[in-house]
Amino acid sequence: MPRYVILRHEFPAGQKFPVGQERSLHWDLMLESGGVLRTWALADYPMSQPTTQAEQLADHRIAYLDYQGPVSGDRGSVTRWDVGEYGIERETVDHLQIRLAGQRFSGGVTLERTEPSGHFWRVSFSVAPTTG
Repeated sequence: MPRYVILRHEFPAGQKFPVGQERSLHWDLMLESGGVLRTWALADYPMSQPTTQAEQLADHRIAYLDYQGPVSGDRGSVTRWDVGEYGIERETVDHLQIRLAGQRFSGGVTLERTEPSGHFWRVSFSVAPTTG
């Protein structure tokens, strides 16, 4: 199964958060796919509420699956928040439904594009804490 990671990304003060707001903290949902990581910047703490906004970013290097530390170009630092495997349940151009099996959470995540051919998505979580 392909892997995923959710990174806690702390931006330096005063820089723009990917979804256009000025923030010093966001989370990156990264899905391994074809040798890269498909990436969405989540506006809110993962799973803190059933739905949040996200911006799809450019694909990232696969190394971020295992990386923690400073980000090049003075773009802050990242810490692994959750890691595991995922499976795709349904995928179209505007919809992605996946199942997570991670260290912190397991369950479903649905990403739906909110504008035609745009970068903004609504992310819905139906996950539970992983016990063990």
